[in-house]
Amino acid sequence: MATMWVLVLVTAGLSLARAGPVPTSKPTTTWKRCDIGRFKSLSPRELEAFKKAKDALENSLKNWSCGSRLFPRNRDLNQLQVWERPVALEAELALTLKVLETMADRSQGGILDQPLHTLRHIRSELQACVSAQPTAGPQPRGRLHHWLHRLHEASKKESQGCLEASVLFNLFRLLKKDLECVASGDLCV
Repeated sequence: MATMWVLVLVTAGLSLARAGPVPTSKPTTTWKRCDIGRFKSLSPRELEAFKKAKDALENSLKNWSCGSRLFPRNRDLNQLQVWERPVALEAELALTLKVLETMADRSQGGILDQPLHTLRHIRSELQACVSAQPTAGPQPRGRLHHWLHRLHEASKKESQGCLEASVLFNLFRLLKKDLECVASGDLCV
C-alpha cells in the first residue's frame, strides 16, 4: 500500500514539473503601448491651476477630524509591481475625482474646472492602459488588495469633510510622485 502512494506522489510530482513555471506577475508588454509617459510632469500652467484650487478649497475645510489616514505617508507605489501601479493610481484618481466633483458642485467660480478636466484626461488615459493589460493574470493581493480595499471603503466610512481634506492634502503627491512613478514604468524608484 505504501508503494502505491509513493507511485501516486511521484506521478503527480512529474506531471506538475512538466506544467512549467507559473508566472508571478502580469506581463508588461501591453504597458508599452500606453501613452501615459507624457504625464511624467505636468505643465507649470496646469500645476498652478491645481495650486490655486487647493489653496482656495483648503480655507473651506474647517473643523475636520479624521480617525485614520486615507493616504498613509508610508504608502509608495514603487513598492508595487509595475503592472499593479496603474491599477492603484486609477483607483486613487477615481476617488479624487469623485470628491473634487462634489466640492466643485458646492464651490463658486469654477475654480476646479481646469483641474477636473486635467484629472479626467489623465484617468481616461490610465483606464486605457489598465484595460489593455491581460485579465488572466493574478487577482490583486497583498499591498495592492489592501490599498484598493481601503479606497473603496473610504467613501462609505469616512465623513465628507475627512474625504475632502485627505484628497486635497494628497493632491500634489498624486500629481507629482504617484503619476510620475506610473509614467516611468519599471524605472520608478
